[in-house]
Amino acid sequence: MADLNQCQFIGRLGADPEIKSFSNGGRIANLRLACSESWKDKQTGERKERTEWIGVTLQSDGLVGVAERYLKKGSRVFVQGQFRTRKWQDQSGADRYSTEIVVGGFGGILTMLDGAQGGSGERREQSSQPAQQPANNAGSFRDDLDDDIPF
Repeated sequence: MADLNQCQFIGRLGADPEIKSFSNGGRIANLRLACSESWKDKQTGERKERTEWIGVTLQSDGLVGVAERYLKKGSRVFVQGQFRTRKWQDQSGADRYSTEIVVGGFGGILTMLDGAQGGSGERREQSSQPAQQPANNAGSFRDDLDDDIPF
C-alpha cells in the first residue's frame, strides 16, 4: 500500500492573498486560512471558540490567478493539498521551519465557497471539466448543531 499525504481544510482567509512573482515568470499565492470551531461548554453553558491558523501556498498559475482575482480577506474556501515542512534561515542566520499546505499539481483543489461574484467557485488542478456549483448550504451544517459532544 502506498503512503498518502493529503490535507483538507475549510476556513476563512485572515488576509488578502499575497502574490509573489519570480524572475522565471512563475507565481505563487500565500494564504492564511483560519479554521475555527465553536461549542457550548457543558458546565457553564458558555459559547467557546478555537481557531487554528494554516498557511496555504498555491503553486499552480491558474489557481494563483483565481486567488488574485476573486479571493480577499474573509473569503470562505475549501483547500486540498499536501502537508509540507520547509527549512529556511532568518535574518540572524538561525534555522527556521514552516509547515504549510501546498496546493498545486495533481490532487490540488481550491473551492471558493462564497462563489466568485455570485458565481460558482470550484477549481480543480487535475480536472479539465467545468467547475461545479457548490451547494448553497455548503458548510452550514456546523451552524445548526447544538454541540453536546464531550470532546
